[in-house]
Amino acid sequence: MRILYIINNLAKGGAERFVLDVITYLHQNTDIDYRLAVLDDINEYEEYAVETLNLTNIEYVPFSFRRKNRNEKLTQLINEFKPEIIHSNLFLSEFVTGYDVRNNIHYVCHGHDNMHQFAPLSFRQLFDKKRVLNRLDYLVLSFKKYRKVPTYFIANSQHTLAYYSKNVHRKQRKNVRLLQYGFNFANYYAPKTSAPIGKIRMVNVGSFQVKKNQQFFVELALVLKQRGVDFEINLIGHGSEFEAVKSKINSLGLEECVFLRGLQSNVQEWYQQSDLYVHAATYEPFGLVFLEAMAAGLPVVTLDGKGNRDIIEKDKNGYLLLEPNAETFADKVVEYTSDSAKYSAMSTYSQEYARQFDASTKTEELIAFYRSLLASD
Repeated sequence: MRILYIINNLAKGGAERFVLDVITYLHQNTDIDYRLAVLDDINEYEEYAVETLNLTNIEYVPFSFRRKNRNEKLTQLINEFKPEIIHSNLFLSEFVTGYDVRNNIHYVCHGHDNMHQFAPLSFRQLFDKKRVLNRLDYLVLSFKKYRKVPTYFIANSQHTLAYYSKNVHRKQRKNVRLLQYGFNFANYYAPKTSAPIGKIRMVNVGSFQVKKNQQFFVELALVLKQRGVDFEINLIGHGSEFEAVKSKINSLGLEECVFLRGLQSNVQEWYQQSDLYVHAATYEPFGLVFLEAMAAGLPVVTLDGKGNRDIIEKDKNGYLLLEPNAETFADKVVEYTSDSAKYSAMSTYSQEYARQFDASTKTEELIAFYRSLLASD
């Protein structure tokens, strides 16, 4: 079996970690031949050996209606490698597959979220230039690819499954499949069953963008401080909203309990030094960070991000709030950390739950899916 993976780049993110975990497993455990193509040369995972990646930079040039669009490096890679399956990750990589469509290749599209290009435009969005251009990208891709060859869409959660089943091209709607993420469980596992003594240490991991909603943690901190709770919240990541969150922390005098830690390469250690994982995203297509934190024995308290509904089991491995209420969120933080027996049970269950998503298990499910495509010929 020959598989070509395509992804925008190797910046830090869930889609990138998924691809790297999959090819690492393939490299170590199978005789499957693979290649990894990126659209630009950003690589924030230098710990991966070059021989594991089988990496090619195909140097994407933005699409234009004024010229013929080709990617010679992609065409050369396809001609030389002769993949049986091309597995794209994120919309731009999926868009690039439309440059060279072949009937003898099986196409798999992994959105990793609800790719907004697939949703029809509302009347209001007709006046949003960026939204219109994104929709045009989908229409171009639909004309070049979806009308011609089958494409299988991988959904990460029930929420993304429903989205793609409704919005992909009508010829492809029967080709949507639910396949959840895996991760390297052993990298994050650490024995942890005892409730915190003294200060409650919470951690959140994510890029600082509006949908990740880190500002909510400032509201949570204010509630906990007013209640006299001894705590700290460590926010790991960076992004466009970083300075806005920092400003809000400073304006409320919460610098001694809410800490902006920036990008960290040792996220595992932050989990292991914490008591709870907290999450406030208004949209979360799945939530790989939840599983990582659970592997370290952390119960989770989170807002409803739609896709994370599949992961949280009420009062067993965490709690999901349907409304962004800082008071109720604080109640759960205190409840879980003040009852030693409950914390111990939740910590143990969280690790058992996360273990079933180990990369070996989930990659074997993905391989079985690939084999089913080839067997259908």
